[in-house]
Amino acid sequence: MVSLKREREVDLDDDDNEDGVAAKVGRGHAVEDRRSRHCPYLDTINRSVLDFDFEKLCSISLSHINVYACLICGKYFQGRGLKSHAYTHSVQFTHHVFLNLHTLKFYCLPDNYEIIDSSLEDITYVLKPTFTKQHIAGLDKQGKLYRAYDGTTYLPGIVGLNNIKANDYANVVLQAFSNVPPLRNYFLEEENYRGIRRPPGDIMFLLVQRFGELMRKLWNPRNFKAHVSPHEMLQAVVLCSKKNFQITKQGDAVDFMTWFLNALHGALGGTKKKPSIITKAFQGYMRIFSKKLPHPDLPPEEKEALLTTDEYQEQMSESSFLFLTLDLPTAPLYKDEKEQLIIPQVPLFNILAKFNGSTEKEYKTYKENFLKRFQLTKLPPYLIFCIKRFTKNNFFVEKNPTIVNFPITINRAS
Repeated sequence: MVSLKREREVDLDDDDNEDGVAAKVGRGHAVEDRRSRHCPYLDTINRSVLDFDFEKLCSISLSHINVYACLICGKYFQGRGLKSHAYTHSVQFTHHVFLNLHTLKFYCLPDNYEIIDSSLEDITYVLKPTFTKQHIAGLDKQGKLYRAYDGTTYLPGIVGLNNIKANDYANVVLQAFSNVPPLRNYFLEEENYRGIRRPPGDIMFLLVQRFGELMRKLWNPRNFKAHVSPHEMLQAVVLCSKKNFQITKQGDAVDFMTWFLNALHGALGGTKKKPSIITKAFQGYMRIFSKKLPHPDLPPEEKEALLTTDEYQEQMSESSFLFLTLDLPTAPLYKDEKEQLIIPQVPLFNILAKFNGSTEKEYKTYKENFLKRFQLTKLPPYLIFCIKRFTKNNFFVEKNPTIVNFPITINRAS
């Protein structure tokens, strides 16, 4: 660990301070401009090792202050003054070209002058991709393949996310949301949420910032590689969820999606009455009809008596939803004539019958049982289905392999 005093020393050694600026002016603008535009070390830059997906920390001091990326080896170092880690690295390994990860300026060390060269623009774009309104509007109109610096071809938006250890449960959710047009378009343009005010000490807005950064990297048409690491995004998830969701421990994708949608909605300033881009895209409404059932062990005459009371009459309530949970029929246990297990199939519309307003199903709680039916009253622009395949008991988790058949296109006229 580096003390606060030492961090301040390294910070002051940086020529971004007033003394450094004064020294630069003293050397003369003409000489500085000539050196800036004719750096002899640009051909030593190794773009194949550059990876800006990880947390912007100095590899030695672990500080966030004045962090520079060495463009020859890809490592991060703090400061660029005489006593800084970047300066020492430059002298020790003769690596001369560095990028400030905050200001996006390039410097040559140990000479300590700014490099101005248009050939470096591709590096700053990979670090911080930007999208114009015209570019965003045309994303769904083209299916052009792009070639990354490493030679692989990829389709922006259809990009792999690295599984760092056990974060595949989160990756599938992040990838799915990156292809929802209104959500994607909102987060590709940082101006949409940059000015949102949050209470002091509120860390939840970090989730919004990291998701926006990840979205822009996934849709970057000028990537150096055809995959992205969600490292910073997942670190924000761990922090904001208070470690309920982790990188090193497998989680449930539906639980993560539920938390993530509600967390984003709140971080964007959304409430029950104030919509956000989350509720605009995914929120629908339904009526829930619920009827309390007598205990099954009661005598028939007592059951009949209870059913006539107000407590056991059907009640109706209005509710919003962000996704619908669908139940699969129990998979058969028999085999076919070739002694192979049969994989059952079911049409999507069959399991959607749960929400037709007339299908009733019994729901059991710890103390009471209820008979419920659901009626959809308003569908969202984008409807999320969560199909329950796993059931848990005291001994193991069982997966239902039933295949759900769904139409590619739907006839709206019908």
